[in-house]
Amino acid sequence: MSIVELLILWFVTAVSLFIISKLPTGVEIDDFNIALISSAVFGLLNALVRPFLVALALPIKIVLSGFLFTLVMNMAIFGLAAWFVSGFRLRWGFWSALIGALALGFINSFLYELLNRVVVS
Repeated sequence: MSIVELLILWFVTAVSLFIISKLPTGVEIDDFNIALISSAVFGLLNALVRPFLVALALPIKIVLSGFLFTLVMNMAIFGLAAWFVSGFRLRWGFWSALIGALALGFINSFLYELLNRVVVS
């Protein structure tokens, strides 16, 4: 992954987090600068914590649906990011993490598809 792709990923995730904070999801982010910081922390946690969780919980992932366990991992990383970053809060705890993780997946996918169509056109 090039630096440009990494910066685009970081920015799109920050925009997604900021959009999520404006929806009634229980996710609160004070301003876009906090969204940028949260996006960086989210990316670092994905890079550092996710491989450990995947290796540790491989038997659970095999028994349960892969999607369900991936959602639980995303919720955990979402919650950790909110815990680390001041100005990023989950008002309803577990439920905000669940809604936020689902919304982040959908909004990121939509923005990447939109970006891909604009760049390819």
